[in-house]
Amino acid sequence: MADLPSAPSRPKAALSALKPLIPYGLAYKGRIAAALGALILASAATLVVPIAVRRVIDFGFSEEGRAFINAYFVLLVVVVGVLALSSALRYYCVITLGERVVADLRAAVFRHLTSLDPAFFDQTRSGEIVSRLTADTTQVKAAFGVSISIALRNLFLFVGAVTLMIVTSPKLSALVLLAIPVIVLPLVFSGRAVRRRSRAAQDRLADASAFAAEAIGAVRTMQAFGMESLTASRFAAAAEEAFHAARLSTTMRAFLTGAGIFLVSASVVGVLWYGAQDVLAGQMTGGRLSQFVLYAVFAASSLGQLSEVYGELAQAAGAAERIGEILAARPAIKAPRHPKPLPNPPLGTVSFEEVRFAYPTRSEQQALHGLSFAVASGERVAIVGPSGAGKSTILQLLLRFYDPQEGTIRVDGVPIAEADPFALRARMALVPQEPTIFAASVLDNIRYGRPEATEEEVRRAAELASADGFIQAMPQGYQTQIGERGITLSGGQRQRLAIARAILKDAPILLLDEATSALDAESERKVQGALDRLMEGRTTLVIAHRLATIRSADRILVMDQGRIAEEGTHETLLARGGLYARLARLQFTGEQERSEAAE
Repeated sequence: MADLPSAPSRPKAALSALKPLIPYGLAYKGRIAAALGALILASAATLVVPIAVRRVIDFGFSEEGRAFINAYFVLLVVVVGVLALSSALRYYCVITLGERVVADLRAAVFRHLTSLDPAFFDQTRSGEIVSRLTADTTQVKAAFGVSISIALRNLFLFVGAVTLMIVTSPKLSALVLLAIPVIVLPLVFSGRAVRRRSRAAQDRLADASAFAAEAIGAVRTMQAFGMESLTASRFAAAAEEAFHAARLSTTMRAFLTGAGIFLVSASVVGVLWYGAQDVLAGQMTGGRLSQFVLYAVFAASSLGQLSEVYGELAQAAGAAERIGEILAARPAIKAPRHPKPLPNPPLGTVSFEEVRFAYPTRSEQQALHGLSFAVASGERVAIVGPSGAGKSTILQLLLRFYDPQEGTIRVDGVPIAEADPFALRARMALVPQEPTIFAASVLDNIRYGRPEATEEEVRRAAELASADGFIQAMPQGYQTQIGERGITLSGGQRQRLAIARAILKDAPILLLDEATSALDAESERKVQGALDRLMEGRTTLVIAHRLATIRSADRILVMDQGRIAEEGTHETLLARGGLYARLARLQFTGEQERSEAAE
């Protein structure tokens, strides 16, 4: 598996990886403004407390100061009420902002994934993508929600506390401020290590998730071969690797938090001792020192929590990098700036002109070598040949899942590289060799690609595909849920649903890739009759190994090693005695032997 394109390593601050995600938050300026207002109000309420404490200590502990004390304690109750309400509002705003941002981000990432061409997915495991779409976005949610909220609250408290410390005692404040660089710089450098460890932990978790997704998707094969224990052991090993990576990341964060708390608290203790000497010398009142100490504690605790939050944000930045790599991936197949319109009504013509192609994952091995052929409107052309001859590649290129390295492919006279891929694919209906069935109802599966179709149109398509009988026998008929990948259906039933889907689309060009390969003899006869009726007046490209299904084709192209080795009708190719005749002889002889053995 090739990894997703990695973001370049930068010596800049780790949090720069979060910058591309800021627009997702700025889309909700009202909620941000409400959260900031609540943060400021809560911080202001907190910073009022030391002033009240100073006044009580300096002026309140006397008989005449009783009313003074009562008034200040009433004020403190009001301040606590304001703090509680503003904190609740802040919590609501920032948490819902985080949920909203991550929902938008997941939608944007998934939308971007749907625009990427198959070459991207050829090189990337689906489990890796799902991990980035879920686990990594959850890390980002924590950053946009709780972490940023705590960071801003402590930043406001730190700035306010430091300002009031200076007002209270410039001399003591100077000592504290001199200690800040000694505290902050080690934390910043440690934060970079946290991000690297966090990125490694997320990568190991993604590996474990990818392995689990693959194993669960092949659970029947796993159990059939008795691989349950070995598969479980391999996942346990992958999970253990993820744990070790997470433990290293957590160790770094724990060290970062502990070091920050110790350095900050030690500096406060030192300043407190120095201030106590001034009180003993009569240069400062006890209330003023208490006020200063409380502000110093606020500043110290805020700075300590900022160091902890910095580690969390660095961890989220590692996740944001992984998400950013997906968003940075650009599809190789996309609509040109000014796409050429396809003629309307459709003509249904197809042509390949000196096409050369190699798959991106096997660039050294040519799949097609200077391939040229043309299909007229309404013509039925079959493509046969040995495995690996390039038959399915023709359909992949025609649907523009890939672009050839050389040559031109035209549909209705327009080079498909100059057309909008969406408009191009709208003119084709595909029945693949391995049909894709979704975890939805039968009805939704058949009208996939044409969701506006009525139930009557769906039933008509199912009847033509010889699928209505087994559908009606299901518990809820067309509303029956058929499980992930249609696992509850037989291979023939899945194939007939795929054929019904293509029939319903009613496209001018039909692409049949072994469309009847999974059907029994009776179902094949019914479906072949339906396909014969469907192909009338439409251009059809049929790929088949079973040569008996293509005898009625207008023309047969015989592929061999990426080239057209022979071309003609069934009879003329048999009479020629070449590759087609040899394939037919081998196949028909094998079928006859199987028939005799069955008798």
